[in-house]
Amino acid sequence: MPSKTGRVYLVGAGPGDPSLITVKGLDILRTADVIVFDRLVSPRLLLEARASAEMYDVGKSPGNHRMTQKGINQLLVDLGSKGKTVCRLKGGDPFVFGRGGEEVLDLVKAGIQWEVVPGISSTIAAPAYAGIPVTQRGIATSLTIVTGSEDPNKTDSTINWDALAAMPGTLVFVMAWNNINDIVTALSTRGVPDERPAALIQWGTTARQRVATGPICKIAEMGAELNMGPPVALVIGEVTGLREAMAWFDKKPLFGKRILVTRARSQASKLVEKLENLGAEVLEYPSIKIVPLHDTKPLDKALENIAKYDWMVLTSSNAVRGVGERMVDLGIDSRVFAHMKFAVNGPSTANALSELGIMADLMPSQYLARELVDSLKKEIPTPQKVLFPRSEIGRETLAKGLRDIGSTVDEITAYSTESPEDTGELAAKAYEEGVDFTTFTSSSTVKNLVDLMCGNPDLINTSKTVIIGPITAQTARELGVNVDLQAEEQSTDGIVKAITKHLE
Repeated sequence: MPSKTGRVYLVGAGPGDPSLITVKGLDILRTADVIVFDRLVSPRLLLEARASAEMYDVGKSPGNHRMTQKGINQLLVDLGSKGKTVCRLKGGDPFVFGRGGEEVLDLVKAGIQWEVVPGISSTIAAPAYAGIPVTQRGIATSLTIVTGSEDPNKTDSTINWDALAAMPGTLVFVMAWNNINDIVTALSTRGVPDERPAALIQWGTTARQRVATGPICKIAEMGAELNMGPPVALVIGEVTGLREAMAWFDKKPLFGKRILVTRARSQASKLVEKLENLGAEVLEYPSIKIVPLHDTKPLDKALENIAKYDWMVLTSSNAVRGVGERMVDLGIDSRVFAHMKFAVNGPSTANALSELGIMADLMPSQYLARELVDSLKKEIPTPQKVLFPRSEIGRETLAKGLRDIGSTVDEITAYSTESPEDTGELAAKAYEEGVDFTTFTSSSTVKNLVDLMCGNPDLINTSKTVIIGPITAQTARELGVNVDLQAEEQSTDGIVKAITKHLE
């Protein structure tokens, strides 16, 4: 009987596209005490882990092992023995060239409870994203999967090269790049025709995916011309000829574009999802981080005395969420606002407000402070007592405009922001490698990113900047940041449309 220990889950993270993880795998990732992850696991997936989860990077690449396989096995045993729930997050599927079996045998020996959650293997996913079905009626009715990491010249090779050369179906070699020439030679010398179709797929299922197709005798040379490198899958067989008709992933409108998103991570998911769905490689380096209020007393007092206000003005979804969080803590709900009207500056804020069960009464056609003031000025009666929840660093334009039309305005801090410590270094490295677009969704994202880049906007200006609105654009110009594209609609949809329209 196993001792009272934790449990280790071997979870297949999928082939690279973070959305290909299974529902069960994602659930375990989100609830585990500890995450032990491999090199090829998408950084986006790691963001799904609990903030308090312990993280262990045990990634291995050729010639660079952070931890030996034996060390990884022992780490899992040690963590399980401490009663931890462990998510062992492995690229692809744990049991398809993932060495998951070795880890399980050590867990069994130590009496640690374990489960496996299968993942989508790159052996089928990479070809699929390249427009290559690994089986096709009338073309290929068998699929053989082979490790490409074993030297074909080994005298004691466990691979039957003669049988592989005679196979009529599809061959897929994973981890194939370092031995690509020897693999091709081993097959060619055993009778595989020089003209047999083949394909190389690098970074399959990700926005970095690159594909080369051609006869097997030239496929290694074609990969070298593209400066390919690991991870690469080699597909051999007539099905590779279907790519011309079936290619889909690398024909998306933003495929291959690197886009740096500066929005706070808690807000960025919708923008990131939309950009990735269009094929972009998204780099999430938020220049601001939304943090709990340092002092909740002013907001709490305003909500407890909400009866004295006739309007609430909200200019960001963060402010809405800040109000909502205090409502929960104070034990109040939207019924306390029955006597009030609500004004918002745009659809994103209106959507956030609707999540609290409140519909906005007023939203100007142009999402500017002056437009919001002009719209409120036309209200009968004019707003008398206005509650304006905002950030610590918001502009004074709106509050001043409301006072100019005769309103009494209480400005209350609803949320606080900080600059993430690691963003500057990560962003600088990204710009040096090349970024196509940088998105800015508020003045604070511009200010903070420039500050994180030591006050110098030069690296930012190596990319095309995409600005959400005129106020943010004004801030960018004041700080020396180019304003290349400005969204027609001040929303995440507006940012996406600005980029796609520019590329058209």
